Amino acid sequence: MTRECAPPASGSGAPLSGSVLAEAAVVFIVVLSIHAAVWDRYSWCAVALAVQAFYVQYKWDRLLQQGSAVFQFRMSANSGLLPASVVMPLLGLVMKERCQAAGNPYFERFGIVVAATGMAVALFSSVLALGITRPVPTNTCVISGLAGGVIIYIMKHSLSVGEVIEVLEVLLIFVYLNMILLYLLPRCFTPGEALLVLGGISFMLNQLIKRSLTVVESQGDPLDFFLLVVVVGMVLMGIFFSTLFVFMDSGTWASSIFFHLMTCVLGLGVVLPWLHRLIRRNPLLWLFQFLFQTETRVYLLAYWSLLATLACLVVLYQNAKRSSSESKKHQAPTIARKYFHFIVVATYIPGIIFDRPLLYVAATVCLAVFIFLEYVRYFRIKPLGHTLRSLLSLFLDERDSGPLILTHIYLLLGMSLPIWLVPRPCTQKGSLGGARALVPYAGVLAVGVGDTVASIFGSTMGEIRWPGTKKTFEGTMTSIFAQIISVALILIFDSGVDLNYSYAWILGSISTVSLLEAYTTQIDNLLLPLYLLILLMA
Repeated sequence: MTRECAPPASGSGAPLSGSVLAEAAVVFIVVLSIHAAVWDRYSWCAVALAVQAFYVQYKWDRLLQQGSAVFQFRMSANSGLLPASVVMPLLGLVMKERCQAAGNPYFERFGIVVAATGMAVALFSSVLALGITRPVPTNTCVISGLAGGVIIYIMKHSLSVGEVIEVLEVLLIFVYLNMILLYLLPRCFTPGEALLVLGGISFMLNQLIKRSLTVVESQGDPLDFFLLVVVVGMVLMGIFFSTLFVFMDSGTWASSIFFHLMTCVLGLGVVLPWLHRLIRRNPLLWLFQFLFQTETRVYLLAYWSLLATLACLVVLYQNAKRSSSESKKHQAPTIARKYFHFIVVATYIPGIIFDRPLLYVAATVCLAVFIFLEYVRYFRIKPLGHTLRSLLSLFLDERDSGPLILTHIYLLLGMSLPIWLVPRPCTQKGSLGGARALVPYAGVLAVGVGDTVASIFGSTMGEIRWPGTKKTFEGTMTSIFAQIISVALILIFDSGVDLNYSYAWILGSISTVSLLEAYTTQIDNLLLPLYLLILLMA
């Protein structure tokens, strides 16, 4: 979350401004750090990808400034192509390294596929920008072509035929999702955010299809299947209703009843049988037994229910204040919005310490609930649609410029991705020692603590601004200090964390991500945890 209500004007109005160059410098620091840690042909590909993305980002920024992009993107930020392009490749690289160290060849190859897929979708986004730029940018095309040629050559000689087909399948799904969702949801994403979100969804959809077709041989974790089916099911449900309500008014009682009936039909007739085929047991019975398996889980569920009630009361209280104020355009102050960050931190820390599988499932269920409620709000489904529109409008900021309100969903994703993305089969032999022991806490540190403290102190006490931004030096420094204190507290309360004297790397990772928060205009709730996750896992 930003520390000011207004984004830096230089983000979209002046490509290659100081803030854009500073953001690029931080991203290159991360890329080169991972390259130095991994140092193989795949890490050289990541460096080449970052170089070409840096040049192409300027073209995307100019297209956004001129209004010449194919789709309507969020205009309160730059394109964000560089920081988004390297996330999946770097994540795949560090995943490969960890699984190689753990002696798990299957997930080692899986990490390579993740890296190759990330490079493929990033190159597609670059080609798209270059293809619609007039006049054709010859120099940038040459740089992008050379980088793409190197990447394709190395991947061609590193991937099996089946893995190449898998990468191409994800790329095809990504292209179609871009055309569908960017058309249905104008101004909801920057090009970088679309690359990150739609690339992840495309990869998950392809994994679900692949595992469904090979279910006889598949021996995956039911938790992974649960996440895949829920996320893909909710996305497909949104596309279905978006198409349907083009031809009918979604705000009537008849449409609302039809919406609820079709939700039940899709859930009971598609999602549950799909999940049953994958986990080979009754999904509802499995979920019930899983949630109430131990006494600790019952206590955690009760505690989380109280926190959810508290979050609802905060929303109602802030809306009551707006109703009593003279101005109906009253917006919740920064500190009020950060209440939810404190609540989320209080939710995730006990789950990480006491029962990570339960937190994994609970976060998946919560994501499904958030997306469903956003569908209800967006389509004005009775009886809650108009109420949700009124309640949530108080917490809008400049990044909610499209028809969807996504900041709360991004907050949940930022906290949950470090839990979901840790390759559990590669952590059974102690391969997550040292700084890697903090990987599950990446979301808590980057968003729950760092971003929250930076926002509060930066907006209330900050005076020295970083060049080209409205973020403050005081906010960044207090953010770093707060995260260091949080790491010390984690060491005290979580006996499973052993840093093995890797304090310098942890401090450098936290400082680098805090600098990225100061300069990026992308959705930091989503971007910062991923970068901290990558650095800690390396």
